[in-house]
Amino acid sequence: MLELDGSFGEGGGQILRTSLALSLLTGRAFHLRNIRAGRKKPGLQPQHLTSVRAAAAISQAQMRGASLGSSDLVFEPGEVQAGTYRFDVGTAGATGLVLHTLYLPLALRGSAPSQLTLVGGTHVSASPCFHFLDTTWRRYLELCGLRLSLRMTRPGFYPRGGGVVEAIIQPCSRLHGIHLGGRSAVQARGFSAVAGLDVSIAQRQARRAVFRLQQYGLQAQLREETWPGGPGTVLAVELDTAPVPTLFFALGARGKPAERVADEAVDQVIAYLDADDALVDAHSGDQLLLPLAWAEGPSEYRVAWVTRHLTTNIAVIRRFLERDIVCEGEEGRPGVVRIT
Repeated sequence: MLELDGSFGEGGGQILRTSLALSLLTGRAFHLRNIRAGRKKPGLQPQHLTSVRAAAAISQAQMRGASLGSSDLVFEPGEVQAGTYRFDVGTAGATGLVLHTLYLPLALRGSAPSQLTLVGGTHVSASPCFHFLDTTWRRYLELCGLRLSLRMTRPGFYPRGGGVVEAIIQPCSRLHGIHLGGRSAVQARGFSAVAGLDVSIAQRQARRAVFRLQQYGLQAQLREETWPGGPGTVLAVELDTAPVPTLFFALGARGKPAERVADEAVDQVIAYLDADDALVDAHSGDQLLLPLAWAEGPSEYRVAWVTRHLTTNIAVIRRFLERDIVCEGEEGRPGVVRIT
């Protein structure tokens, strides 16, 4: 049984999710202590507990310590079974992070397509929103040879949640490595959406974002959308980078001006475009690690900036797999990831 320390590196839920996925893939049990020790609310919160229970459900795993607030977990995996599953976080916890835990074991160990219905938050802070997953993350997986489809049937914002995402994961016999270099000139498009709020908020978000992007020298077309449910707002800017588009987003909150939502999204776009000419954004930089570490053949990609999430994920993967993974570059600066 692997002994893992959840206070290492970024000290968050990523250590748990990567450990669960690799445990299901390798069949290795693990004991994780100090879970999320680096967070304001340490221990298993609803979305993390849902990931643990979901990982157990698809493999009939044995576990100890799977309770709300627990900082100590023992997980002993069984055999992954493809199927139709529904998991409800019960709060606005991120559905995307539950998906990150399950997709690779279901694809590589499942003998048939699997259908997941995930209920919770689709657009919540500190997690990939549905549109990032569908626009950027899913397309990177396709480059590696893994295919899945995503559909949002209802959005879910903090604090109400209640969003629904459906994922169909195709079985995959093997993944292959990829090599990604720099990016060329880009154009921008995107959307400004409100759910359960006045459309004028979406208009203000879009107007401010277009103005800021034009100031930077980037023309953009942002459509305005009204969604059911809510309340909540989101503004997303998609860059037509090749071979995978890159999406950045920001979320509204009570008392947060629409213009500030736009500024947060545009600031991310500008930081990315100013960070060398690396194609891979910081979030994709660490999310690509797990499938590429399992892929056949070497991989190499340039990332816009090295994050603590990236270096922590490398360390966790090395505990489960004998794979040479090197990250060249300082934290907060552009870097290169090589997997051989």
